[in-house]
Amino acid sequence: METILNVNNIEVIYNYVILVLKGVSLEIPKNSIYALLGSNGAGKSTTLKAISGLLRTERGEVTDGSIEFMGERIDKKPAEEIVRMGIVQIIEGRHVFEDLTTLENLKVGGYTARRDKKEIKSNIDLVFYYFPLLKARISWQAGYLSGGEQQMLVIGRSLMCHDLKLLLLDEPSLGLAPLLVKEVFEIIKKINMERKISILLVEQNARMALSLAKYGYIMENGKIVIDDKSAKLAENEDVKEFYLGSSDKVRASYRAIKHYKRRKRWLSS
Repeated sequence: METILNVNNIEVIYNYVILVLKGVSLEIPKNSIYALLGSNGAGKSTTLKAISGLLRTERGEVTDGSIEFMGERIDKKPAEEIVRMGIVQIIEGRHVFEDLTTLENLKVGGYTARRDKKEIKSNIDLVFYYFPLLKARISWQAGYLSGGEQQMLVIGRSLMCHDLKLLLLDEPSLGLAPLLVKEVFEIIKKINMERKISILLVEQNARMALSLAKYGYIMENGKIVIDDKSAKLAENEDVKEFYLGSSDKVRASYRAIKHYKRRKRWLSS
C-alpha cells in the first residue's frame, strides 16, 4: 500500500528546553484512516502540529528526525505551504469564526483555491452534501450554532481546501452527545471512502476510534509504545483495561496496574 505520510523518529522541543516527543515514528497509507490514541499529555496533539507546521505558533520545533509527505520533506516548511500541499489540521475545540456566517466560514477555508469561483462553489456544494444541516444554517453566525453544528462546520471548512489529501482530526467527539458522535464519525468514514482522503485521527474515545480506523498507534510520554491493526488493539487486554475501560479478565489489582505502568515507562524510555 502506498504511503502518503512518513514521520521518521522525530523529536519536538518547546521553548528550546522542554522535550515533548521522543523518537516518534508512524506511517499513514493513502486513502486510509489511522488512529493515534493515548492519555492526556501523551503528545498526540503535538504530533499533529508537527505534521501541519503549527508548532511554530506555540514556540515548538522539530529538532531531530524528519516528516515526509508524498516523498517530500515538510518539517521545515511553514504551515501555509503545508496547507497548499493538501494537509489540513482540525484543531481540538471547534474553532469557528464566531462573527462570520456559516457560508463565510466555508469561504475562508477555500482560500487555497486561489479565487477559483467554480471550485469554491463546487466545494461548498460538497460540504452541504455531507452536512445538509449546514445548508439550513447558511446565513447564521457561527457563534450561534450548536456544538455539533460547529464541529460539522470546521470539518466542512477543511473540505474547502484545494486538493485535500490528508486530514488531521484532533478530538472531533469532544463535548458532543453520543448520538452526534456517531453521526460525525459516520460522516468522517463516508468522506474517507468517497473522497479518498487519508485521515489521522486523535481521539479520547478510543473504542469509537478503533471501530473507525484500520490501524492504531498508542502514545505514552511522548513515544509510540504500541501499534497494530485496530481489531488486534481492541482485543489486547492491556489496551482494553487502560484505554477502553473494560477487560475480559477480573479488574486488575492495584499492584497489576502499577506493574503495567512500570512496563509502559520502560517501553517509553
